[in-house]
Amino acid sequence: MVQDVHFRTPPFTLEDVGHKALAVNLSDLAAMGAAPLWFLCAVAMPRSFGAREVLRLARGMSALARRARIALAGGNFTASGAGGLSITITAAGEARRPLLRSGGRRGDLLYVSGTLGDARLGLAPRAPPFAVRRQRRPEPRLRLGLLAARHARAAIDLSDGLAQDAGHLCRASGVGAEIQVDRLPLSAALLRARRTREAAAAVALQGGEDYELLLAVPPARASAFERACARAGERVTRIGRLGGRRLRFLQESRLLDSPPGFDHFRDKVNPRPTEQARQRI
Repeated sequence: MVQDVHFRTPPFTLEDVGHKALAVNLSDLAAMGAAPLWFLCAVAMPRSFGAREVLRLARGMSALARRARIALAGGNFTASGAGGLSITITAAGEARRPLLRSGGRRGDLLYVSGTLGDARLGLAPRAPPFAVRRQRRPEPRLRLGLLAARHARAAIDLSDGLAQDAGHLCRASGVGAEIQVDRLPLSAALLRARRTREAAAAVALQGGEDYELLLAVPPARASAFERACARAGERVTRIGRLGGRRLRFLQESRLLDSPPGFDHFRDKVNPRPTEQARQRI
């Protein structure tokens, strides 16, 4: 995570930065159905930083680490030549049968966890506190990942938006997909902010950093998977199916243009959006 690319301080606090740096790595473990074991943390920081600033970073990171039961095994501190803050984390986990992006097969049902678009809403001016927290303090779906490993064939976490990340899964699995946009799970906060379901769904498709899971489940395992999620209190929604030669987005039966996702070399995660960015959000 790099200052002025992935976050700005303010509005992010150093506790937010520490939490999010670990959370996004834990989300990758969740997407592979892995139990966290340990992580390494390398921090490049401004020369103005002292013990107080380091402790604030650690406070946000350690609270999440305790909940995830993952141990800090080592790392490094250095001064940042550019003067900004940068955190690099390597997280390790263990899985008996890791979920891969490449495991999807034709006919598999697509499920997504939680609600989509809230983190993108959290960048908007006067965003509701719920959405701000989703942007600054994402919660990796570790428990769901472990549960899904017993049922799903493929998975990916949604860091760059559903539209783009679904494409990654399809390409790795060598298959197309149909996603029903009218079935996307949307929060009440996003629906209020965007006013129409169609506008809210556009945010859900394009907005990144939700860190929910997209799962490909064989039809024969779908009922058991849904029951297991209900028992565990994990919200999942069926939004489509793998099949065909390309990724298609449908509004009921109407074919939609494929929306763009987040591009690391074009877009910037900016908690204080420009006017142009506000219009995109």
